[in-house]
Amino acid sequence: MTAQHPTIGALLRSLRSRRGWTLKQMSEHSGIPLSTLSKVEHDRLTLTYDKLLQLSQRLQLRMSELFAEQDDTPEPPVTARRSIGRVDDSIRVTTANYDYYYLCPELRHKRMIPVLTRVRARSIEQFGELVRHSGEEYIHVLEGRMEVHTEFYDPIVLEAGEGVYIDSNMGHAYIVAEGCKEALLLGVCSSADEQLMESLLTLHGDGTTAPPARKPAKRLTKKKTAAR
Repeated sequence: MTAQHPTIGALLRSLRSRRGWTLKQMSEHSGIPLSTLSKVEHDRLTLTYDKLLQLSQRLQLRMSELFAEQDDTPEPPVTARRSIGRVDDSIRVTTANYDYYYLCPELRHKRMIPVLTRVRARSIEQFGELVRHSGEEYIHVLEGRMEVHTEFYDPIVLEAGEGVYIDSNMGHAYIVAEGCKEALLLGVCSSADEQLMESLLTLHGDGTTAPPARKPAKRLTKKKTAAR
């Protein structure tokens, strides 16, 4: 039987249990209302990026630790890890420009972050300031057409089936190419920095982070059908 990936609510509940806190104590330590925490733990509510950042700072946790199971068992030096990348289990972050679906969120200390991205921004003016972060990335167009803007190169347009590999420290932006409503991308971000996931999440600003759920997958499927 395939193991179920934990939701953010389950991870917060586990964290609270390890610290021996009641919901009221968790609320006092985090500054988040008790009723809000209760709904999050029961997967009836999500938290905005600002609230997740507040939670991690007040509990003195890295942001990435909120998205990973923790146990007291030392990790062996050699592992045979495996995780199935399903949109149903992804961590979803919605911003003005993108819908991100971070895949395989239960794995800790990843040096490679797989992410599905649905692009909505249609101009560099709408996108805003170019993005920069540590490491390298490869972005592959699954559907639609993508226009790639980078700090040191002229813009290029990539069709479905094409991709680009870049140094992520270079300013970059991905927008929908002319004549296309939106684009679906598969990206892989890689870095020696074990806090890469946290670094990527901090780029989202006022984006909203949602726990794994089946609704994003259904919406993704509908959009895929519409884009064809």
